[in-house]
Amino acid sequence: MSKLTDVPKRILIGRALRSDRLGETLLPKRIALPVFASDPLSSVAYAPGEVLLVLSIAGVSAYHFSPWIALAVVVLMFTVVASYRQNVHAYPSGGGDYEVANTNLGPKAGLTVASALLVDYVLTVAVSIASGIENLGSAIPFVVEHKVACAVAVIVLLTLMNLRGVKESGKLFAIPTYVFVAGVFIMIAWGAFRGLVLDDTMRAPTAGYHIKAEHQGLAGFALVFLLLRAFSSGCAALTGVEAISNGVPAFRKPKSKNAATTLAMMGLLAVTMFCGIIALAMTTKVRMAENPATDLIHNGVAVGADYVQNPVISQVAEAVFGKGSFLFIVLAAATALVLFLAANTAYNGFPLLGSILAQDRYLPRQLHTRGDRLAFSNGIVLLAGAAMLLVVIYGADSTRLIQLYIVGVFVSFTLSQTGMVRHWNRHLATEKDQAKRRHMVRSRAINAFGAFFTGLVLVVVLVTKFTHGAWVALLGMVIFYATMSAIRKHYDRVAEEIAAPEGPSDDSVRPSRVHSVVLISKIHRPTLRALAYAKLLRSDTLEALSVNVDPAETKALREEWERRGIDVPLKVLDSPYREITRPIIEYVKGLRKESPRDAVSVIIPEYVVGHWYEHLLHNQSALRLKGRLLFTPGVMVTSVPYQLESSEAAKLRARKRQDWNAPGAVRRGPAEERPKEPSASGSASKSSSGPSSGSSSGPSKR
Repeated sequence: MSKLTDVPKRILIGRALRSDRLGETLLPKRIALPVFASDPLSSVAYAPGEVLLVLSIAGVSAYHFSPWIALAVVVLMFTVVASYRQNVHAYPSGGGDYEVANTNLGPKAGLTVASALLVDYVLTVAVSIASGIENLGSAIPFVVEHKVACAVAVIVLLTLMNLRGVKESGKLFAIPTYVFVAGVFIMIAWGAFRGLVLDDTMRAPTAGYHIKAEHQGLAGFALVFLLLRAFSSGCAALTGVEAISNGVPAFRKPKSKNAATTLAMMGLLAVTMFCGIIALAMTTKVRMAENPATDLIHNGVAVGADYVQNPVISQVAEAVFGKGSFLFIVLAAATALVLFLAANTAYNGFPLLGSILAQDRYLPRQLHTRGDRLAFSNGIVLLAGAAMLLVVIYGADSTRLIQLYIVGVFVSFTLSQTGMVRHWNRHLATEKDQAKRRHMVRSRAINAFGAFFTGLVLVVVLVTKFTHGAWVALLGMVIFYATMSAIRKHYDRVAEEIAAPEGPSDDSVRPSRVHSVVLISKIHRPTLRALAYAKLLRSDTLEALSVNVDPAETKALREEWERRGIDVPLKVLDSPYREITRPIIEYVKGLRKESPRDAVSVIIPEYVVGHWYEHLLHNQSALRLKGRLLFTPGVMVTSVPYQLESSEAAKLRARKRQDWNAPGAVRRGPAEERPKEPSASGSASKSSSGPSSGSSSGPSKR
């Protein structure tokens, strides 16, 4: 069966890679840019439109504020990029915002940042895919008619690409990302040349439309609130900036320098494209409305429900290149494709962050390990499942989904930069070198300004978007926070319960006899109990067996083994493909092949939990091993269970089931006291108190 399932798996995601080939999957800057920056680069396809949509509430007259809003977004982008360049140099391990907040502000702040980022990554996939589907749907009606199904299909396709590995997916995504960037720059340059040099009049397809203002003559606080809301919508251009700081380990050496350079390139490209599209939108008189069916007026009549409002970038491209021209078609196709691929930023950020959180025991440990292609496969699948759920719930509607957007990312921005200020304060307190102190002071100033600015934007986003759907993102953050806190408490409770004591204990007392091979992962109470039981069995040979999946953990195990002076030889099996079951099976078969007449006894220590959800938080490797070993001739498997406190709940439930009385049992009396029914077929019995319950043939004489 395993071979049958392995064939389609290899076809879909490719051959498994050895652990020592991890260095070959690291990314050069030219590949890292589209992998980690596709989200902020592609956001210029919809961020300008979001600004104009909000301003349209006050009518076309409010459009003249858009350059100032664009300028504010540019200042914010440069501030965030400059701040994160400090992050990648100070924290190159890949924890990003989570590591910065956790180290400098405490575990609660770190967990808040992690919750915000996880929510934002899920929304990045949902928004990008929904937006790409809508762009594609303007040309292909079938896609619009089956929006949800098409969005789910694209998510599945992206998931398969990412399961093949970061570098391989990066190569697939690099071409359309660079085509999109080149197309936008050509559009900006050609539009500027036509307008400034040739003095051509370029008009968007909606230039002759009028906008019916929902609120006319806004002034004072109402106008300020509208501008702030438009600014918060334009801040969608900053989503995904933090992904580079989370993905530093995926860069080639020097990792921090390459990540910082990629950040700067991404910021410069995104800002130039965003400003260029806003400028061309104003020049070509693009008209957008939140409710185009009723608020867009053409020849004195509302355009109606059948009208399809094309994105700003499509309207600008039509005005600059001409509808149906080669460059127009290329840019339209690249825009739709890059919006799909923008989700790849989340596909690289979410699994890596999930792995770090799993290592810190905030998420199930299965998220910490790499899959066959050295990608964090479990995290990729979890992200895809969550994004699919959002797409189905919101009907793949980007307008509804985008209201949930950017709250999480500004929570992480603000806490991360605040943490960096404390980081520099801590180092300045001990640093004596004046050159290094000047550098630290400059870095602290950048991070302090970043914390203030992003904190201000966070308040604006919360105030202006809360009732429009931001509350859902906040609810998601609370759910993630509570879930991860509960998981950490469980792991801490288990670790405390199974911790190996320094002195003699009941777990290390030698019982009586047997053994052969004791499987070991770490030294804790279950391990000591299994070793003590194995010594009792008085086998001819006794050895402990471990599998080297993580060299650091294996080294720690050897050192702890020697430090404790455990008088059992420890053998470690190498596993270049990070498998546990197969190396053990092959080793045991090898023992059987060397001495076919000998029996091999495999002793597996495992602990017992009492709740179904606790099983999800622990690897089921013992169960898989037992399943395979039971079918190996001449091999006996012994489980040495270690009951955790929560297993008492299972005992209590079993006791309740044992004491449970079926309906009518009390009236009939205990089973041993009831008279036996005659064995003749079809007969019925009657007790002294009346007819037996459930009798179908009526009462009968004794």
